Amino acid sequence: MNQATARHHPRHDDADVSLAGLAPAQTLYNAVCADPTAPLAVCISGPGGCGKSALVAALRQIYLAAGVRVVGTGAVPVELTPSSDVAVLVDDAHQLDGPGLDRLRRLALTGDVRLIVAYRPWPRKPQLDELEDAVRGHHPLMSLDRLDRRGIQIRCAARLSGALPAPVIDLLYEQTDGVPMLIDWVVDSLPTAGRLDGDHPELPPGVVDRVRHSLDRLAPQLRALLLAVALGAAPDAEILAEVLVSDPVVVVDLLSMAQAAGLLLSDGRVIPLVRRAIVAGAAPGTRRVIQRLALAAHLERGRPVLGLAHQLVDAGARGSDLAAVFEAAADAAMAEPSGSGAAAQAAQLYAQALAAGADPASLAPRRAEASALAGDLDKALRLADQALSDPSCGDLGRAGNVAAAVLAQRGLLARSAEVYRWVGPARLGSAAPLAALALLGTGSLAEAREVLAASAGDRPPTLVAGAESLMAAGVLESVLGSPEAAPTMALSMLTRAAALLEPGGRAALLPDTPAALAAIVALHCGELDVAVSVLERALSSGAGGLFARARHQLLLAWTAMIRGDIALARQWLARTVPDSGVLEPREELFAAALAVGIARRESDIPTLQAAWAAAREAIVRHPADLFALLPLGELAVAAARLRDFDRVAPHLAQAWTLLERLGDPPLWSAPLHWYGMHAAMLRGLPSAAEPHGAALVQAAKNNHYAAVLAAAGRAWMQVLAGQFDPTEVEAAARGLQTIGQANDGSRLVGQAAIRTTDRKVMVALLGCARALQATGPGAASPVPEGAPDESPEPIAVTRRAAAPAGAPTLSDREREVAELVLTGLTYRQIGERLFISAKTVEHHVARMRQRLDVTSRDELFAQLKTLLS
Repeated sequence: MNQATARHHPRHDDADVSLAGLAPAQTLYNAVCADPTAPLAVCISGPGGCGKSALVAALRQIYLAAGVRVVGTGAVPVELTPSSDVAVLVDDAHQLDGPGLDRLRRLALTGDVRLIVAYRPWPRKPQLDELEDAVRGHHPLMSLDRLDRRGIQIRCAARLSGALPAPVIDLLYEQTDGVPMLIDWVVDSLPTAGRLDGDHPELPPGVVDRVRHSLDRLAPQLRALLLAVALGAAPDAEILAEVLVSDPVVVVDLLSMAQAAGLLLSDGRVIPLVRRAIVAGAAPGTRRVIQRLALAAHLERGRPVLGLAHQLVDAGARGSDLAAVFEAAADAAMAEPSGSGAAAQAAQLYAQALAAGADPASLAPRRAEASALAGDLDKALRLADQALSDPSCGDLGRAGNVAAAVLAQRGLLARSAEVYRWVGPARLGSAAPLAALALLGTGSLAEAREVLAASAGDRPPTLVAGAESLMAAGVLESVLGSPEAAPTMALSMLTRAAALLEPGGRAALLPDTPAALAAIVALHCGELDVAVSVLERALSSGAGGLFARARHQLLLAWTAMIRGDIALARQWLARTVPDSGVLEPREELFAAALAVGIARRESDIPTLQAAWAAAREAIVRHPADLFALLPLGELAVAAARLRDFDRVAPHLAQAWTLLERLGDPPLWSAPLHWYGMHAAMLRGLPSAAEPHGAALVQAAKNNHYAAVLAAAGRAWMQVLAGQFDPTEVEAAARGLQTIGQANDGSRLVGQAAIRTTDRKVMVALLGCARALQATGPGAASPVPEGAPDESPEPIAVTRRAAAPAGAPTLSDREREVAELVLTGLTYRQIGERLFISAKTVEHHVARMRQRLDVTSRDELFAQLKTLLS
């Protein structure tokens, strides 16, 4: 029978069905079937609904069919003597009095008897223990309990003559806790209530009514207890005694009775199907009264009340006590260090508090913070704005910090600084250093120092407070510190701040993370290993929460790009795109600059043009600030390459003004001068490059990084002018290698090599270029000494297959040229990649045409694709 579509038909005609899934019962049944006349004494214990009565009834039929007289069903005869033609079957023996149980014990001791006694585990009389001891000499105690999933599957298959799907078995297990009686009621409802098929089955509606009618026969006190527990009261005697206005001793007995009746789970909660039935049978007013009583009892004893509060709100209840429950739970969730998950839960709980009647104005700052940490920046900004515009708001500091942090993440650091400025250090409390950070990032040096001075000595000794202080101090040191010591001291402070944030930084709402700031400072002074280390640790710990992840990944991509590891840069860049597909403006600017920078370094003009189109939009949405100088510089070079420099000129002007207001700190200005010099050279304006070179030379007196860039800049200008000293060029290139930019050094000496007319100098420079390239990320191996003319295998090119027999072959150099020709690069671009002249590339292509016997470009491409496949 097709289990997905067929209607199931129950069978009730034999013991195989009634005992299905009850392995101990089936074993006993089979033993009696084999020899009904054999002596047998056994006690059967188990909760209600677990098959005791079904087993007793089945055994009764076996004995009667064998001609054995059955007595004692439901009661014990007055006169009871051993007899070979009598079987004594007693169900519900827990209801017998002491003398009745004692008579059964004496019968068991006679030995030659057929005695089967079934009972629940409660109430427990001493005489029942004595009966068990007497019977245990004949047969071990048999326990019938609830079924596991396998048992449910067997029972349903027997009743329906067909298996049920796994989702249905799961539903039955969850709703009935494996009680056979409840399972049978569900299965018996199928012919009239439909099927239990599909991935998300539901119980037939008639089952709840059937269970409810059965519960109506229970004692009123027991029904009241079940209803109280079903509505959320803890299965605890003290709590329930107060809710039911009863004696705790009586409540203990009622709990034992409910457990023995098979109505409760092992932890004391009501079985889900029973809970649905008992709640459905109670009037709404009755439910609310019990829930209110339970809530008060739980609150009085400090017990969990969140579940009760949810039920009351869902039922339409309101009140300050309910709102306080949700507020407390939300505040507790916000204190968890688990980041966006706990924050999302807190945001939902604050919403429930509002539904319960909490004051929206008092909750707005906390709701804003929870929304921001959960990733809903729009909602966070809206709630924070509402709080900031409310004169009666008692938590302006929190609201201001949320608004400022979100604005900073959206690339509006100047607006973030304005918010911090308006709120003021006094109301910001321990978050005051974050205001100084925003002020420094927008050039307000004097204000930043005032804020830090005002907040000194008034901060709690927490990890987050310590990280915030070190962040502000580190950035201030990078601006005001001596040129020699500033890079080291600033990096030390910022990396320590990042370490402080690692244990619980997921729940810290900051305008930027210390790891990101440490990486940016490291990139500005050539400490690329430090940048990678601090960023990888931040990613591993989740510091900064949800939105910091993309920030850290983009900075790792930037570090890889600067090092020349384009493949790794692409990998990190690809990982930053969120599920929504949209980055915040700050991250969008870095991503756009990365795409531009990668395309520029690969001399891929079509891709560069496409990336520049996207970058133009990103730069418009992000005003210049101290922490976005790197992408601005990269975009300036690309704009110059594409003859579109006017688009970035105003943004560069803002950046130079900002740096001037900060006193032109060498750490921050040197990289932008480096970019500015390259942009000027690409524009063919040596005079515009000279001020940048001069600034680097000035900074070089006390700053190693600036000294390396100054030497490299001077070498570039000489190379492009065609008048250079090869020794100085090579020294400048190797200097770039020391600050992690071996790829840029390789390009410098490569360009010098293709411009010299001295072949000996060209060979030496090419050897240096290849050596620098070989020491970069992903290189297969350094170039062997004494073999400068042999180029290593290209990086990131898969190993080629052997050429077909008889096919033309290409030299290693021709293969390198061919691979780049197929990418669409021009001869000049290929020459820049391979450190050879465009004329040499043209000669290689001409030889390949001749060897392959092709005349057209299409034929050449077709042949090369075949050879390189």
